Amino acid sequence: MMKHEQCLTSVRSLIQQSLSELGYSEDVFELLIEPQRTLAVRIPVKMDNGHVRVFSGYRVQHSFSVGPTKGGVLFHPEVSEPQMKALSIMNGLKNGLLNIPFGGAKGGVICEPRELSFRELELLSRGYIQAISSMIGPYQDIPAPDVFTNSQVMAWMMDEYSKLCPDQSAGFITGKPIVLGGLKSRENSAGRGIVLFISEAARKKGIDLNGATAIVQGFGSLGSYVAKSLSDSGVTITGLSDAYGAVYNASGLDMDSLIECRDSFGTITKLYKHTLTSQELIEKPCDIMVLAAVENQIDEKNVTTIKSKIVIEAADGAVSDEAADRMIQNGILFIPEILTSSGDMTSSYIEWAQNRQGLIWSKEEGEMRVRQILADAFLRIHEIAEERQISMKAAACIAGVYKMAESARIRGWF
Repeated sequence: MMKHEQCLTSVRSLIQQSLSELGYSEDVFELLIEPQRTLAVRIPVKMDNGHVRVFSGYRVQHSFSVGPTKGGVLFHPEVSEPQMKALSIMNGLKNGLLNIPFGGAKGGVICEPRELSFRELELLSRGYIQAISSMIGPYQDIPAPDVFTNSQVMAWMMDEYSKLCPDQSAGFITGKPIVLGGLKSRENSAGRGIVLFISEAARKKGIDLNGATAIVQGFGSLGSYVAKSLSDSGVTITGLSDAYGAVYNASGLDMDSLIECRDSFGTITKLYKHTLTSQELIEKPCDIMVLAAVENQIDEKNVTTIKSKIVIEAADGAVSDEAADRMIQNGILFIPEILTSSGDMTSSYIEWAQNRQGLIWSKEEGEMRVRQILADAFLRIHEIAEERQISMKAAACIAGVYKMAESARIRGWF
């Protein structure tokens, strides 16, 4: 809970710094510091043992100045109201920097979904929608999958909502199965987004991916997808890490073999006799470094040891703000998590647009539309960073805040 409070404080600080940089008054900060609507609910579920268990949940909507709000629903034992508030604001920033017509939202239920039966999970999913139905819909707030929720959970939620509001079910929720209107290109959208940002960053630095070198920290589903995609593009993957350590080979690692040998947790280092620590790995020279593991990897203490030309933050909080600023001075192009994690949000927007128009786009059409939005966002954020001589993270926050603040100003809210 304390960590969630700190996260909320940190996000509010980002908002305040960005508003100050843009020249907005304190009134605007008061408008954006808190979500416009927060709902706490209690959801009774009849368990398999015959007893009724009551779960607590939330739906938080940050700002309606841009349009309907958008954000995922997570099922997790550590869900809290401060966490939902912080994540709703962050989703608002992401939507703003992507220049898509949504405000930010977030929802969650306090539970351990891995301990629930299939039937119990379905009843909880339906009960959550019943509890928040008055404040959601394609023109109000559009949920999506998040931690421990998936397309099946979205299908249950969509079905429950269609019973309550049958005339608004199209586009009510995203991340659905393809047969129910889901986007064909949604799978691996987060990884494809990161690969696109790497390609754009390499172009800015004058690096030819065919022949470049890369280190990928984290070899789970995201890290392994990025590593394999880069390898297929001609990039030599010289280093990889997992939860137990890291491996490095200046001549390159065999990606096909490692992906075939990795276990379900992304572990590969147990195959090697001699390994490095993750910290030793990120100090190795390379053109591109992808941080797709855990937080607190590069800070003001070790940033001077980084020898990469491009650093991609694919894990939340992997790089401190002080380190991000120092990278500018050292000539390193740093792409922050708030930007690299926007692939899923963009796919959700494209799915919503597809449903609202009653269209069915091919996988290639969906991917093309997502790529265009992400590429435009990268160029816009990079331009802001260059003009103001600030980090890409600060520039991304400025772009996100500007969308919300200027929309509110034009509406006459302040």
